Parts: sequence; C-alpha cells; structure tokens
Amino acid sequence: MLTGGYRAEAADAPLSQGRPALASSTELGETPAAAAVDGNPATRWASQWSDPQWLRVDLGATANVTQVVLQWEAAYARAFQIQTSPDGNAWTTIYSTTTGAGGTQTLDVIGSGRYVRLYGTVRGTGYGYSLYEFKVFGTLAGSPPPTDGPGFVMADPPVTGVVPSTATPPPTNPPTTHHEFQANCSVSRTNLPDDPIVFFGLPGASHYHTFMGNTTTNANTTLPSLQAGGTSCITPGDKTGYWMPTLYNGDEAVQPVGRQVIYYKSGVLDYRSVRPFPPGLRYVVGSPSATLDEFRTSPGAVEGWECGDSSRNGDFPATCPAGSQLNVRFQSPSCWDGLHLDTPDHKSHLAYPVVGVCPGDHPVAVPMIEFKMAWPVSGDMSRVRLSSGRGYSFHYDVFNAWDPPTLAALTTHCVNGGLQCDPRGFDQYKPDRGAALNEQYQLP
Repeated sequence: MLTGGYRAEAADAPLSQGRPALASSTELGETPAAAAVDGNPATRWASQWSDPQWLRVDLGATANVTQVVLQWEAAYARAFQIQTSPDGNAWTTIYSTTTGAGGTQTLDVIGSGRYVRLYGTVRGTGYGYSLYEFKVFGTLAGSPPPTDGPGFVMADPPVTGVVPSTATPPPTNPPTTHHEFQANCSVSRTNLPDDPIVFFGLPGASHYHTFMGNTTTNANTTLPSLQAGGTSCITPGDKTGYWMPTLYNGDEAVQPVGRQVIYYKSGVLDYRSVRPFPPGLRYVVGSPSATLDEFRTSPGAVEGWECGDSSRNGDFPATCPAGSQLNVRFQSPSCWDGLHLDTPDHKSHLAYPVVGVCPGDHPVAVPMIEFKMAWPVSGDMSRVRLSSGRGYSFHYDVFNAWDPPTLAALTTHCVNGGLQCDPRGFDQYKPDRGAALNEQYQLP
C-alpha cells in the first residue's frame, strides 16, 4: 500500500462506485454505462449486439488496482480483457481470458492507472454484453481529492442532508408527460475569445464563443456583473450567461438567428424533487477535447447533429438540404453536490443521474438544461467547423444569474408541477393550470 494513500477493501465501496463511466455503446436508454458503477445490483449496463464492446470507468486519480469484480447478467463475455490507462488513450492489459463463464467473477489483478476498462471481444450469447456491476478495488495514490482550495467556489449556504429521491410520482389524469419550461434567448455577443469560467480574468485566452442571454459576459464576468447586466432572453429575470463555440462555414462565422430554445427540464424520475439552481452556479457541459465516440455516447447526447432527414450524427453531416438548418441538442448533468458553485475542472460538482436517480455524492436534483441550437447553414458541409474543432467538440457553458424568485416560480409551477411550459410558464395543453409569469414574462 502506498504511503499517504487510502485503501478500498472488498468490504468497502469500490473505487469505481459512483465514478464517471463511458461505454462503446448502449442497448437502451435505461441501460447506461453509469448503471454498472452505481452500487445497485438491480441496474445494469447493456451494449449493442456486436463485437468488440467496452466499458470504462474514471477513478478520478491514479490507483494501484488489486481486484476487479464483474457481476454479469445472462448476456456475458466469453473472451475479454481488463485494461488500465493513465489517460484513457493508451491501454495496458492486466487480465485476459477466452473462457469466461459469466455469473460473478472475482479477478485478482496487478495494475496501475486512472482509467480501468473491460474490453469484450467475444460474446457468450447472441445478445450484447450486460453487467449489473463493474467493481474496481485497490489503492488511490496520494490523498482523497480535495474539496476546497484554489478553483473551488463554495456555496453559501451549502445544501446538506439531502437524500436522493427514489420515488416514482403517482399517475395523473391527464397523464404527466413533460416537466419543463423554456428559456428563449438570442445571441447577445459574438466572436469573443473569452471564457469567464475556464479562463477567468484572461481576455483572449479562449477559442471564440457565441454568447446568449446576458449582454455583458466577458473574461471578467462575476455573479454581480451578470446581475447588473442586461439580457437577450425573453424573460427579463434570466440574466444567465450561456455560451458555446462559434460555428464557421469556411472563414465566415455563422450565428443562430432569432431566439434559441434552452430547455429547463427534470433529469430525474421524481420531477417533484427538482430544486432551482443556486445563484452563481456555473459549469461546462461536454468537452472541446471529446473524441467522436465520447461525444456520441455521452450521457448528455440527445440526437447529435441533424438536418433534413439526417439525424443522430456524431459529427457534421456531409450535406444538408438547401435552405435547411443545422441543429444540435445536448443535455447537462442535473445532480449537484450541494457544496460547490464551481470546481477546478468546472464539472465535478455536477453529475448525471443514474437510471433517473441522483448518485449519493451528488444528491441534489437541479434543472437539466438542454441546448437546442440551430444555425442557418446548408448544402455542402465540408467546410463547416466549430472554433473548438469538429462537431464532436461541441460543448457549452452556463453561469446562472436568474432572479431567484422568478426561477423558483417556473421550477415549481412547470418542473415540479409536471407541465410543458413556454417561457411564461404556460402549458397550452393544460390551460386550466395557468401561468407562472404575466404577459411581460415577469412575476405577477
């Protein structure tokens, strides 16, 4: 055992439990990669019905791996490898078999890495690979990850004592099919190489961004500066800064035209448990360094890039029908740790739900944002790119500066109330429920 490290024995929670997971594919939406590391033997990851397939977990720091436990569903791997990697790219095999029999397999191994991967090459059945649990045990090098210090912005007050809701809302008549409201915001600033979350105080340090919402966002943006600024959103109370990489067609920057749709939804099964964002919460969704597979299999992926009849593309389509628009939809994590408004990687304070339930270390359900963006480009798409790279580098940033009572009213009425609301908080399919805001999009 390493001096200064801490040990995860088999009787304790594995190093992998609740950590970010990624898979080569998923069979269904309810069988995501994260379900294999959630500590719940009733949930599972299932792949598509082909070889090879893989499941990867990020331990968060380099670890000396001593044991891996696989709890297979009936669809198991006959031939597979266990691999480790320092960076998620270069892999070292620490276990290999061609005679796997399924069931529960406890593998004593010796290896080191931040990432651990199951790499299946031959399925044991005609179905895909299906794991109830993928448990990694060992010793993390150094101390547990810090929770305070440079790069951490603490919530004041923190939200503590929350237990993730596992309840299923009761049936309603008429049925509840949506739990959301829209923020409709147009472009407010264009072609600005600033990013106040990733490169705070460093003008020009970022790739170019297209900004929506707040009209003052720049490299020196703070919560007070956002609150004092204006907004391009139809709701005056939404002074949030939203931004994403600028899209180019050749050397020409292309901006979305008119108000774009930013959904605020429930990402958890129990939509009644969703709370409004705290003022100043900020985070990055997606990654400019994502690979095609990482973008395509991200928990936030909805339909990828689409135009005309072409959809679910991990990268830009080769062509789009003349006069059509290029669209993308991408969802944010919606489970908050309750402690931090920001963390050094601008992501760790939020997590995606696992099969509709927030993980124990991120127990606070908050709105799930879904960007639905459209750009007026069509025809030959070979010269279309983002300032951050290919289509799979798409990502966006959110710096919350909603007026708290306005956000609370919309969250309570629309998300907790199970409605499909416009920016006023009005559901045209259930007009008897009224609206949260008046005709000026303000609290009555």
